[in-house]
Amino acid sequence: MQLVNHIRQHRARVELTQDQLAKATGVSRQTIISIEKGKFVPSTRLAFQIARALGMKVDDLFELEVDEDEDRDGLGGIR
Repeated sequence: MQLVNHIRQHRARVELTQDQLAKATGVSRQTIISIEKGKFVPSTRLAFQIARALGMKVDDLFELEVDEDEDRDGLGGIR
């Protein structure tokens, strides 16, 4: 199971730089870079702050990808 984000695409769509998004959400530019690269999973609070800054819903920015092997029982890898 992997959390995938679409922050970079939506940030570009609204013409915000990583630095501007970082300032709008109260984190460092490096944090935004790490989130966009999938190296860091934001807290729920930060995910909502990012979504608000981009004018999006959290559901539109993040999705949970489930490997077929993990989803054999239809639980999406949840045990």
